[in-house]
Amino acid sequence: MSADTPETLSTNTEEARRQKRDRMIAQGIDPYPLRFDRTITQAELAEKYAHLEAGERSGDVVSVAGRVYSSRNSGMFMDLRDASGKVQVFCHKDETPAEAMDFLPMIDVGDIIGVTGEVRRTPRGEITVNARTVTMLCKTLRPMPEKHHGIRDVETRHRKRYLDVMVNPESKERLIARSRILAKIRDFMGRDGFLEVETPMLHPIYGGASADPFVTHHNALDQDMFLRIAPELYLKRVLVSGLTDKVFEINRNFRNEGLSTRHNPEFTMLEAYWAYASFTDAMDLVERMFAELSELVNGGPTATMGEHVIDFGAPFRRLPMPQAVKDATGIDFLAIEDDATARAKTKALGYEVEDDWTWGECLAFVFEEAVEHTLIQPTHVTDFPVDISPFAKVMEGEPRLTERFETYVNAWEVCNAFSELNDPVAQRERMTDQWQQAQARGETMKELDLDFLEAIDHGMPTAAGIGIGIDRLAMVLTGTTSIRDILLFPTLRKTEARGED
Repeated sequence: MSADTPETLSTNTEEARRQKRDRMIAQGIDPYPLRFDRTITQAELAEKYAHLEAGERSGDVVSVAGRVYSSRNSGMFMDLRDASGKVQVFCHKDETPAEAMDFLPMIDVGDIIGVTGEVRRTPRGEITVNARTVTMLCKTLRPMPEKHHGIRDVETRHRKRYLDVMVNPESKERLIARSRILAKIRDFMGRDGFLEVETPMLHPIYGGASADPFVTHHNALDQDMFLRIAPELYLKRVLVSGLTDKVFEINRNFRNEGLSTRHNPEFTMLEAYWAYASFTDAMDLVERMFAELSELVNGGPTATMGEHVIDFGAPFRRLPMPQAVKDATGIDFLAIEDDATARAKTKALGYEVEDDWTWGECLAFVFEEAVEHTLIQPTHVTDFPVDISPFAKVMEGEPRLTERFETYVNAWEVCNAFSELNDPVAQRERMTDQWQQAQARGETMKELDLDFLEAIDHGMPTAAGIGIGIDRLAMVLTGTTSIRDILLFPTLRKTEARGED
């Protein structure tokens, strides 16, 4: 392939790139050919020819492809990267035919090319392909970010993730780690005997968690529907059905609420239900899973999160919420018998309190304010108030508390689990109370899920329910401080000038 390259095309600008593209087309060269028969990836190349000594030629001809990350000496040396790694390409008149040499000025950093040639190791020890043919696979119209400095602007990194991954190796490694975490979770749950299912993302009634929904409209049915807040009520129907005693779903959930370094409107969760198990069984499962994930990502039981070394070695600390609050504030909520006194004690700590808060709501609020930020090492917080746990079983001997725990790591909640309520009468009462409270708050879209209540009238076995926030867990395992850095494409405010830099 050959092409004339006037001096006006030598600068690395968008206009120069477009002119080169047009010149190639005018000369009958397709800048976007149908195919290129790559025979080996860069990682495979490095492994296969690791035995070559410095200065040794292999005699093997391969075809590699990738993006040009650097070009030196007018294209004599180019670094070519694919998803697996880098290889050096050498173009010289003693090795490369004149047609290919004449084409080199048409190649800019950032272009995607294919190269066929012999593999050798240079005298300096670098695996190199001596080019015999060079094929343009994609002529790019915009330059890459400067490779040595990457993308420093956080907004650009999140908004143009393709560029971030292209030039920031740490971003690529972090996102690959997240994918490996998901694969490992699926493997772990399968080995533990759980069956993976898929439940609807469009719900006629929203529920399963307390959050504001995203609303959409189904034209054919002429009815509003809601993006899934949680799959809980569908997965419990699976337990009722007897399809399996162990069920899980890795699900995308949507909550129409705020954004922060720990919150994105759409996020990924593992939700699982385990028949004939309790919340203590769930604790054991969580500990085993987290230890395996830390081993996968970090090669051992510890992960570094800022100044903290997080130890995922079992067993995790188990901390009852009333005891945690008592230790932090001196207030023994278990000794308080009514809502009014609980509100007064909470106010005495300097907190603002709503007039209708119950005993359990006060306990949970004080815990969040006084204790939560201290829970750096993995901790199962147990004994949650029934007031804020409508789907959990009541503890034996303490009707105000439930068999529920949340796992905290780095002061973040990463897991929520219950011994699931399966008394259909109690469940109906709690969900009805929850619905009436929502109506009183003006949440008129909130409906009782009567189909779910009918389902559990048919009998749901006693079970442990587990919800794990994949995004936050991945953040801790990879030492990431913002959820936007662990999501491939986080939710961002729409810009005014779309397509502009």
